Amino acid sequence: MIATSSLPQAAAPAAAHPTPALRPELVCPAGSLPALKAAVNEGADCVYLGLRDATNARNFAGLNFDEAAIRSGIAYAHERRCQVFLALNTYPLADDHAPWRSALDHAAAWGVDAVILADPGLMRYAAARHPELRLHLSVQGSATNHEAIALYHAQFGIRRAVLPRVLSLEQVRQLIERTPVEIEVFGFGSLCVMVEGRCALSSYATGESPNTHGVCSPAKAVRWQETPRGLDARLNGVLIDCYAPLENAGYPTLCKGRFDVGEEHGYYALEEPTSLNTLALLPQLVNMGVRAIKIEGRQRSPAYVAQVTRVWREAIDHCMAQMHRYTPKTTWMTSLEQLAEGQQHTLGAYHRPWK
Repeated sequence: MIATSSLPQAAAPAAAHPTPALRPELVCPAGSLPALKAAVNEGADCVYLGLRDATNARNFAGLNFDEAAIRSGIAYAHERRCQVFLALNTYPLADDHAPWRSALDHAAAWGVDAVILADPGLMRYAAARHPELRLHLSVQGSATNHEAIALYHAQFGIRRAVLPRVLSLEQVRQLIERTPVEIEVFGFGSLCVMVEGRCALSSYATGESPNTHGVCSPAKAVRWQETPRGLDARLNGVLIDCYAPLENAGYPTLCKGRFDVGEEHGYYALEEPTSLNTLALLPQLVNMGVRAIKIEGRQRSPAYVAQVTRVWREAIDHCMAQMHRYTPKTTWMTSLEQLAEGQQHTLGAYHRPWK
């Protein structure tokens, strides 16, 4: 008879350990070579930039990169273990798609780490011609559900999707649970109050679509005029706003203007001009599996880029080291408020009561 004590004992169940949260990449804007270097020096994991033409959605005079600058920027970033993403996020013209295809060919030759695309035809070209090139779906693609992202993934092999700034936090969480594609969200910067990639207001006023010409308010169409009532801001003759003496005046865009509607006067978009700031949501974003946090602002100065990158680098590192004790520092919030539109910030759609 075998002693009970000699029988093999069932192994105790292993203690359940939650999968450690992955550190999200900090993706920072670079509208110029000095801005790129500022972001890299302050700890960006990735920088994103565009060419000096309509292939990117920040086609302002004086911004962006020629070939010499982009080669220099890629070398500078890669030497410091920072990735470089090229934004080719406008839609090619039906009668002249050559600049967009040429830009893709150059991107592959230059050795960028990813291209950010919105147009399916350009994705098809990239997947066929440059299968080794990593593709990210731009916010201009306006994919707000997992079925849309699954389509881009199956058809073109996209590896990451940048979500529009119109989803609640719960919607972001549910989307991440349903897709193998990496998800990137905006963490700080100007809000686009339109359905991104579907803006028609600016093209109505100026005759140039921001989705093909790369600018929602072309500088050539902007006019400022001093009047007895204050400072008028116009876009191609359309009165966008009137600022009282000493009132801060923002760059005029139709979706952020103040208008008379009946007997009321005010902002009639989702909210008045203010900046998105999600520092308070950082632990939630990390725990739900957000793979990258994007800072808006390629049209901003190198000083802006340096300050925002510095704050977010410290915040992400602090959050990953002490998740359960994380709270935004007053110094971080003060620093970012100084850079926000109207020196105001919001959580945007992330904390809207509606879905």
